[in-house]
Amino acid sequence: MPQTALIITVPEADPLVGAWRRLYDPRERDGVPAHVTVLYPFLEPDRIDEATIAALRALFASHDAFDLAFRRCARLSGMVCLAPEPDLPLRALTAAVAARWPEAPPYRGRFEDPVPHLTVALGQEETVNQKVEADLAARLPLLTRVDSVRLVVRESGVWRGWTSFALRQDRSPGAVTVP
Repeated sequence: MPQTALIITVPEADPLVGAWRRLYDPRERDGVPAHVTVLYPFLEPDRIDEATIAALRALFASHDAFDLAFRRCARLSGMVCLAPEPDLPLRALTAAVAARWPEAPPYRGRFEDPVPHLTVALGQEETVNQKVEADLAARLPLLTRVDSVRLVVRESGVWRGWTSFALRQDRSPGAVTVP
C-alpha cells in the first residue's frame, strides 16, 4: 500500500552515518536519505491534492528555518540514532501538521510524545550498537541548517521525493545561529 511521510533530509549526515545506515537501517535500502521525521505516516497519496499541497506550503512557510546540531547518540525503541538539538522546532513542526490533519497522528499514535531523531541502526545486537555509537561519538558534532520539509511517497517498496516546502527564512542579513 502506498504511503507518504514528511521528513527533513540531512545530507550533511551522509558522510558520518551513510555506511552504518547501509548496513543497519532498512529504510536506507528503500531509498530514504538520512533524515528527521516530521510526520509518518502522512495522508494516503490519493488524498494529497493541490489544496493539500497549498495547505502544507502555507503551514511550513509560517515556521522559521533553524540551525540544528547533532552532538550525541541516543537509543530509542531498539535503535541507535543521533539526537537533534534543539528539538523544539522539530516538535513544533510535527505538532502543527498533526493539528491540521488529526487523522494522521505521528506513528499512528503509537507514541504519546514522539522524540525527534535521525536513525542510524535499527534492531541490532548490543555489540553492534556499541560499535556504531563509539564511531559516531568520535566524529560528532554535526551541524546543519533546516530550511525545508520534504514530502516523500513509498510505492512498490521504494521511497521517492514528491515535493519540498520551504520554511520562512530569517529576514535579518547575516543572521546565522549555531545551537
